Amino acid sequence: MHATSMPKIILEVTACNLIKTYINTFNNICVIWNILICMRNFITNFFELKLNNTDIKSEIIAGITTFLTMAYIIFVNPQIMEVSGMDKGAIFVGTCLAAAIACFVMGIFANWPIGLAPGMGLNAFFTYTVVGEMGYSWEVALGAVFIAGILFFIISVTNLRKWMIASIPMNLRLAMGAGVGLFIGIIGLKTGGIIITNDATLLALGDFSKIETLLAALGFLIIAALSIRKIPGAIIIGILIITLMAIVLDLIKFNGMVSSPPSIAPTLMKLDILGALNISMLTVIMSFLFVNLFDTTGTLVGVASRANLLDENGEAENLNKALKADSGASIFGTFFGCSPVTSYVESSAGVEAGGRTGLTAVIVGFLFILSIFLSPLASIIPAYATAGALIYVAILMLGGMEKLNWNHASELLPALVILIMIPLTFSIADGIALGFLSYVVLKITNGELKNISTAAWFLTFIFISKFIFL
Repeated sequence: MHATSMPKIILEVTACNLIKTYINTFNNICVIWNILICMRNFITNFFELKLNNTDIKSEIIAGITTFLTMAYIIFVNPQIMEVSGMDKGAIFVGTCLAAAIACFVMGIFANWPIGLAPGMGLNAFFTYTVVGEMGYSWEVALGAVFIAGILFFIISVTNLRKWMIASIPMNLRLAMGAGVGLFIGIIGLKTGGIIITNDATLLALGDFSKIETLLAALGFLIIAALSIRKIPGAIIIGILIITLMAIVLDLIKFNGMVSSPPSIAPTLMKLDILGALNISMLTVIMSFLFVNLFDTTGTLVGVASRANLLDENGEAENLNKALKADSGASIFGTFFGCSPVTSYVESSAGVEAGGRTGLTAVIVGFLFILSIFLSPLASIIPAYATAGALIYVAILMLGGMEKLNWNHASELLPALVILIMIPLTFSIADGIALGFLSYVVLKITNGELKNISTAAWFLTFIFISKFIFL
């Protein structure tokens, strides 16, 4: 072989190899492309996107929007639950995991664009009333949440749900939600130092010469201003702005944003079910159950109407599946150390952004999973940074008051009793109990004995027993 032919041979071999490489690369691209097309078709068919007049892009945008509106819970919930003695890092991870799994179940099983997470209000009731005031351990309180979740699930899979909801007057149901709102509003104001205790007047305006109090008030104003302008994620943005200001003012130290998740072991499977099987816990269980039931039902139906999920009779499609997903979420949420997991009304923001199917909820779930790695950020957020969020959410929860029937005194007055006494007694259970007792008394004195439902009598009996024997 001539020496001059060697470069030619090498060139030909190199060219052949390059061609083979390009062909293989092209084939790999085609394979990946086909896989992506198959995945797109599967997702489209599984979530019935075309049937619901939506697409993958719209669902992703809706999922991100919903997540941003409810992401504050991953910072707020650990702060509230920590007061009960629970490990803050473990609760942070538990909140993210419970929310993620609940969203996956809601999306895949019910095909609804609903985000779920530990509910505001019931987490405060868990910490400040059941553990703080009543003196139960957080393990026993988790047991009560578990039992309430089981009852909720039973109600959801039977006709008891319709009977229960129909049996409780609308005014009382609305007052429960609004009363819980005032409850967490008081907590937010107290946490931020905006109101303080006073021996003469019980409460008084806080000291605004303290920078922390000013930041708490500013946080609320920022969140409110952003919300009025309909900026997605207004609450989480407000929390982060106040946290950044605290860092700049050297009130807290910045330790980074991303790291490996903290251990969930301190709260994992720590619930005490047997300890909750106590007659004294009955009103606590009932409070968890009914607040969650009425709040969830109202949220699901309200979001369903916005998402065009109502049939020609005005009934929500797959409502039973959605309720099963929600009630199941409260059950397994206790395994992670969470108070009742529930559907978030903030999901309506995602619906307004185009979310129509469970793919929206699945996207929310994935974002909660990713949030697990934000523990350094969660650990440095001060209580006064979340105070504004609590106050704002509290005000939103008062919105249902416009639906009260102000012309029916025998149902209006008990509703107002619930509304006032929940925050003043610092107890959701006591507020509801006093409301139902006054409802029965006023119905009897007004000659409306026949209008008192069996469910109302049953609950009244339980609450009377609480005040007499417990």
